[in-house]
Amino acid sequence: MFVDRTSIYCRAGDGGDGCMSFRRESHVPRGGPNGGDGGDGGDVIIRADVNVSSLSNIVGHKHWNAGRGQHGMGSLMHGKNGEDVLIVVPPGTIVRDLKRGHVLKDLNADGMEIVLCHGGRGGRGNRHFATATHQTPREYEPGGEGEYREVMLELKLIADVGLIGKPNAGKSTLLSRMSAATPEIADYPFTTKYPNLGMVREGWDREFVLADIPGLIEGASQGVGLGHEFLRHVERTRLLVHLVEPMPTDQTDPIDNYKQIREELRLYEASLAERPEIICVSKCELPDAAPIAEMLSEELGKPVLQISAATGWGLEGLQKRIFEELAVLGENEEG
Repeated sequence: MFVDRTSIYCRAGDGGDGCMSFRRESHVPRGGPNGGDGGDGGDVIIRADVNVSSLSNIVGHKHWNAGRGQHGMGSLMHGKNGEDVLIVVPPGTIVRDLKRGHVLKDLNADGMEIVLCHGGRGGRGNRHFATATHQTPREYEPGGEGEYREVMLELKLIADVGLIGKPNAGKSTLLSRMSAATPEIADYPFTTKYPNLGMVREGWDREFVLADIPGLIEGASQGVGLGHEFLRHVERTRLLVHLVEPMPTDQTDPIDNYKQIREELRLYEASLAERPEIICVSKCELPDAAPIAEMLSEELGKPVLQISAATGWGLEGLQKRIFEELAVLGENEEG
C-alpha cells in the first residue's frame, strides 16, 4: 500500500529524578550525600532512508513514545538514559507541525534526520547541593518533562523524470517497459491511484529515477479529484515527459488535452510550467498517432516524439533523449 501523508503524535521520555541518599557504612564517619543523578529521557527522531518508498510502515502507528530515564540511586549511581525512538521515512518527506502549520524539516536526502522531540534532562542528586556550610543536603531535582508534538508527514516523491498526462495515456505501461517497476495496468479506461517509481539504467554508470504520476484531469490545480495529491509529486522532478494519447477513449481532442495539463501545472505552481519537458505521442501503433504528432509539433514549435510502450517502438530514442536532457540540466546546476 502506498501512503504519502499521515499524522502522528510523538512524545519524548521524561528525565529520571535525582536521588536523595547518604553514605552509611561502618567505620566511615560522616559519609555525606551520595545520591546519583537521574537518566535523561529518550528523544524522538525522524530519519530519511532511501530503502523506504512510502509512509505505509507507520500509517497504523499513531503514537510514538520514547523511553523515560531511570531515577538516580544511592552510591552515586546514575540512572539509565531512556531509549530513543527512531521513525524511518522515505527521502522527500516534509515534517510539518500540525498545530502551527509550519515546516520543521524537509528530509530531502538519504540519511537526513530531525530530533522531533527532545527528552527531559535527568534531575540532579543531593550530592550536587552539598556545601561547606550545608553538608547534609536533602534537596534533589525531579526529572525534566519530555517534549511532545503532533506532526504531519507529507511525502513528495524525489525523481529525476516525471511521467505526466491524462488518465490512460500509457504512463504505467511505459514505466514497466523502461524499468523493473510493476505498476497496476489495465486494458480499460483506468488511472493509477498512486505514484510509482522505477530505476532506468543504461550500462554501469548511467541511471535515472522515473516516476509515474497518476493521470491529471481538468481542475486538478483546484483539488478536483485527487489533483493536489498527484500534483505535489511533480514538484521535485527535474524533467517532465508528457504523454499525449492520440485517440482518447472519451473522444476529446489530444491537442486540447495537452494544453489542459500544461495549464493545470501552471495554475498549481508557475515554475512547473517552465520545467524542461519532452513531448511524446503514445500508442503510435494507432492510425491517428502520426498526424497528431505532426499537428502538435507544428502548433508548439517543438519536436514531438512518437512511442509505443506496447510494442517498444521509439523507447530507445526516448531513453537517449532523457539522458541528454538530464546531462544538460546537470551542467546547468553545476554552473
